[in-house]
Amino acid sequence: MSSTASVLTSLVTLGPVSAIPEGEGRTYVVDGRRLAVFRGRDGALFATQADCPHKQGPLADGLLGGGTLICPLHSLKFDLSTGKALNGECSLQVYDVTLSDSGQVMVEF
Repeated sequence: MSSTASVLTSLVTLGPVSAIPEGEGRTYVVDGRRLAVFRGRDGALFATQADCPHKQGPLADGLLGGGTLICPLHSLKFDLSTGKALNGECSLQVYDVTLSDSGQVMVEF
């Protein structure tokens, strides 16, 4: 006999995309969980955990370029699409992020 586990997710509206300048990130807290949302210069949106798993650096303060983020504390590089570290062993939790028709950033977790 097999069982199927279901995972409940929620879609949360964080606010207007205009609150995140292109090429930067911002930190949000949702139900006690800290998220970092990044807006690329090309308009791409990414959402990850807010703190670096290596030394707890504030990822929203990192350098963003081409879907890659550099941690502000120790220069560890992450692929924001996958969360995978490009020059280290740790990785980031990533979240699905979308932009509503009205320009609101929405994250699923």
